[in-house]
This record gives sequence, C-alpha cells and structure tokens, in this order.
Amino acid sequence: RTPRTSFTNCLKNAAYQFYNKHEDGQRYIIAGYPWFTYRARDMFIALPGSTISAKDPGLFEAIMQTGGKAIRNFMAKQPLDCAITGMDKPDVLLWAIWAIQQYALFAGNEECHKLYGELVLEMLDFIRNQRHDNLFLHDNGLLYTDGLDKPVSWMDSAIYDKPIVPRSGYLVEFNALWYNALCFGAELATMTDDTYHKESYEKLATQVKASFVQVFMNRYGYLHDYVNGVPDWSVRPNQIFAVSLPYSPLDRMQMKTILDFVTKELLTPRGLRSLSPKSTGYTSSCEGNEEQRLRASHQGAAWPWLIGPYLEAYLKIYQNSGLTFAQRIIYGFEEELSERGLGTISELFDGDPPYRGHGGVSFAMNVAEVLRIHRLVKNKINLMQQS
Repeated sequence: RTPRTSFTNCLKNAAYQFYNKHEDGQRYIIAGYPWFTYRARDMFIALPGSTISAKDPGLFEAIMQTGGKAIRNFMAKQPLDCAITGMDKPDVLLWAIWAIQQYALFAGNEECHKLYGELVLEMLDFIRNQRHDNLFLHDNGLLYTDGLDKPVSWMDSAIYDKPIVPRSGYLVEFNALWYNALCFGAELATMTDDTYHKESYEKLATQVKASFVQVFMNRYGYLHDYVNGVPDWSVRPNQIFAVSLPYSPLDRMQMKTILDFVTKELLTPRGLRSLSPKSTGYTSSCEGNEEQRLRASHQGAAWPWLIGPYLEAYLKIYQNSGLTFAQRIIYGFEEELSERGLGTISELFDGDPPYRGHGGVSFAMNVAEVLRIHRLVKNKINLMQQS
C-alpha cells in the first residue's frame, strides 16, 4: 500500500482502492464507495488517471482486457460476461476511445495501435454504421441521442426513472468526443497505411467540425449544452470538453471565450458547477431528502472530476503561464483529503461556499482526474525547468 505521506501519495493510494480483481481474473475499477458498482462510463473516465498517472500502465492494460472484451461482446449483442454495468449508455464507447487515446499519449501511437488499434476502429465503425440502439449519425455528421425518458449522459440523476436533466438531441460533449475520436482513429489508421479508414474518418471529421460550430456556438460566446430542435441555453460544464480534448472542432478564439465563460460562471475550489448560478433551476446545496439531493446533484453541485478537463483546457490556452494557477487549484484539494473520507475525494460538493462534500465518500472519477491533471502539470513544470 502506498504510504499516505504526501498529497500525491494519498491520491495514488486512493486510486488503487478502486481497483478490484475477481476470482475469475477479470479486473475492474469500481465507481466509488460505499455503494457504487462497476459502471462502464465511470471506469473508462477513471482508467487513465488511476493507472497511468499512478505510474502503473500495466494495470491499465490489465483492466482494458476486461473492458475490451465487454465492449466487443456489447457490439456483437452478446452477454458481457463480466460485472460491468451501463455498457449500453450511448457515450460509453466514446469515453473508451478517449481512455485509449490517453494511453497513446503515454506509450506512443505504435504501442497503442498494437494493443488497441483494431478495437478503436471497430468502435468507430460500430457508431458510424448506426449499430448502436441510441446513437444516431445524422446527415450533418453529428451524433443524436434520445434522453427524454432515460438518462443518457454522466448527468444521470433521475426520479422515478425519469431524468432530472433530460438532455436529449445533439449533446455537446458527445459530439466533442466524436470529433476527437474520428481524428484519433484517422491518426491510428496511418500506422498501417489504412487509407480507407484514414480518409473516411478525416472526411467525416471535417463535416462534424463545421456542423459543431454551427449547431452549438451561440452569440454570447459559449456552447449550448444540447440542441433538440431548439437549443438549451443553460450554462453547463459539458462544453469544456470541446476545448480540453486533444482534437477540438473550435478555433483558438472560440476556445478562449468558452474557457473564460466557464471560469467566470462554473469554477469553484472543488471543481466545476453542474449549472451556472445565473441559469434557471440552479440549486447550490446538496442537502435535504433524497429527491432534493438528486435535484441538486446536476443543477448546481460542483464535481471535482471536471477540474481535469478544465485545467487541460486552461493550459492549452495559456500554456506555461497557466501552470501556477493550475497548481493552486490542484493543491486546493489537499484539505479535502482530511475531511469526509480520509485520503480521498468525495463524490460532489455544494456549489456555493463553504463547498461541503456530499454523496459517496470516495469517488473514482474525482480521484483519477485530479491525479491525472496533477501529473500532467508536474511533467510540464519538469520540462520547463529542464529547458
């Protein structure tokens, strides 16, 4: 067990606590404690930070053996043959591709292609060929999903099985992930001179880029959260992925205006708010009965895992001049490690001061993303000092 003698070691120790190995040899990341399961989306989002950033890439590969098998079984419409839940959520494959892309950034495209190249192309073709039951590729290149009756995104709070935030239509992070995935797929296709996939993905990505700006960018300088006939004007953190991902459909000026908007309205010391205080329905306190807590969870509560993509976006815009700011935000979580769950990070926080923690006492996505961005910032500082 990693001794909890520093901020980094506490995060590493907490990350390993999410790792579960079953008697049949299958390996998982549990979504959190004390009541969570092996949720597919959470597992893929938490995977890079809780393995590679904890300096254990071999663990990434071991868990992906289970995850990759489940993905292929799902696409073949076969039983998953594992304990993973929620594989049918429409964004899971997109997050899985992002996780593999993070592995490529660590190990290089050649090693990544050897292990996961075919899997990435299979997932992209599965989506492109309209084989997912709730992910539809429209003529404009964008992905459409029906989320009116069932939650489809990470904002999955529901009452009586009905989503509290019924995000439906073109979802902003789905299509940011889609553009990024197509570009990454084209990048991997070049490793084997796969001209067909390279050219077809690049052509589709070009179409997605134009449609993304046309559909999501509004005159106030931020992105609609989703568009289903009419746009949703709520200011939510999902737009940050259009800036933070390795491939963005936006130009630099658009990225900066979005980052500034998110900083002004959503940034807290405990992550990004799930809704701006200026938006209708904002609820800052995650207290009360179960229904009140559920309503607050995605209507104003702050989520620490979003600090990863936020700071990634911030450093993309401000480069090395943003490192001090990033460090200050990251180390602001140090005091949380001695609050509810010792040495770990709670699931969510109130959107307003004093930003009290709520929900599960330890949440995999939060620990993983804080650890991932912490390593990224540390590596950038080391490179800057060496030069």
